[in-house]
Amino acid sequence: MARRQGEVVRGRRFEGIRRLLVVAAVLVVAVAIQTGCTRTVHGHAVSIYDDPFKVAGLPTTSGPNGPRAGVPDSSLTAQDSDGGATDHLVLNALDDIQTYWQGEFPQEFGGTFTPIDKFISWSAKTPRSQAGQFCGQSSYRLVNAAYCRLDKSIGWDRAVLLPAVADEFGKMSVVMVLAHEYGHAIQEMAKIVSTRTPTIVKEQQADCFAGAFIRNVAEGKAKHFTINTSDGLNQVLAATVAFRDENPDDPQSVHGSAFQRVTAVQIGFTDGPKGCKAIDQQEIDRRSVNLPQGVNGDSGQSKSEVSQSALQTLAKAMATILPIPKEPDYSYETAKLNCRNGADTAPVTYCPATNVIGTDVPALHDRGISNADDQDALPANVTGSYTAYIVFISRYTLAVQHAAGEALTGAKAGLRAACLSGVITGKLADPNKSQGITLTSGDIDQAISGLLADGLAASDTDGKTVPSGFARVDAFRAGVLGDQTTCYSRYA
Repeated sequence: MARRQGEVVRGRRFEGIRRLLVVAAVLVVAVAIQTGCTRTVHGHAVSIYDDPFKVAGLPTTSGPNGPRAGVPDSSLTAQDSDGGATDHLVLNALDDIQTYWQGEFPQEFGGTFTPIDKFISWSAKTPRSQAGQFCGQSSYRLVNAAYCRLDKSIGWDRAVLLPAVADEFGKMSVVMVLAHEYGHAIQEMAKIVSTRTPTIVKEQQADCFAGAFIRNVAEGKAKHFTINTSDGLNQVLAATVAFRDENPDDPQSVHGSAFQRVTAVQIGFTDGPKGCKAIDQQEIDRRSVNLPQGVNGDSGQSKSEVSQSALQTLAKAMATILPIPKEPDYSYETAKLNCRNGADTAPVTYCPATNVIGTDVPALHDRGISNADDQDALPANVTGSYTAYIVFISRYTLAVQHAAGEALTGAKAGLRAACLSGVITGKLADPNKSQGITLTSGDIDQAISGLLADGLAASDTDGKTVPSGFARVDAFRAGVLGDQTTCYSRYA
């Protein structure tokens, strides 16, 4: 049943943090987590991609990530606050977010920015008899963070939701939560949405606005927070994947798959609020038209256990999608090839000298074991068979590059591998171009999670990859939504 904007959903029972957070994620008011990616480049080189060690034009940085040391707390206050560390974290985030929009809002939307002045904190662990109110409903067992249209307030659960997010994905992921919620307030102020606007559009815009703010932090402009563009940004995107809509066919799945949410965040991070304003149903449909939308039904070979026969089927499909004059030979005994011009990249290795792809099938199988039944914790990684298959695909894309005379070592070779793996994935996912393998939205989400986790599918023949998961995912996305030309021109 559809819910009106401004309503919230309560978790009925404490069945583990993961289950509670999944319940919270069906909100129409606002989502408790965020996502991200960039626009497709159709065969044209774009300057921000010239340096593969940059992240949407920013340097790849390591080091501090989270609250700045020695900075006084914000003077903002919240109703029913316990004065604890989580509320201080949230109020400092809201202070920085409001400062950001104080400058951006007049430039992007015209008019005057009016900061939100009502914040509400609660504990989802509070007994029913002592629970407060948020958005017209009891906060009893309310595991959520949300913007409420009814009284233009932002509220959050300081006891279950936000500590769980911080523990698994770091404090900057909590900041991202609040940036997303504030994005809904910006939509209201700017009058760019109405009651007729599809919820998916509202959520994608809010994800995008959050990404725009996170770039502001990455540029060093936030008073209370800093984020590095390697592990820090990787964690924020991993949180986005964890809080995806797992089944887009579900009527209550209104926030988007991991692919969609990561896309929106990366649009904001790369293009700023101007890119977010351009998100509407048509724009979402354009980048989703040939992508799988559900997880039900016969999902074909892609969902079977990783095996030699499954890999052989995939190899035939890859040869059809990206044919090359001399197809590589395949060995399914080992990934140790002792290649004279490449390293072993277990569980799958490509050797240019012999044009052989060697696979340690048992090790690849283990990489693809699903954690879908893990309901008691937030999964930092989303794993499944496609987590394994994307690595196998990426080694074939090195053979494709070799046939095209491209360099096979260096950052651009690894990003081309991720991009071309996206091209193959996009073709496998297109229901109108069946290759005997059927993908689901979950398969693509698994690929994104793997790219964030270790980037093996975005590595060169020496097994080296760029440290930015953002850049790795962005390359994969470009391929999914583009073609070979996209990959070669982007990473020339």
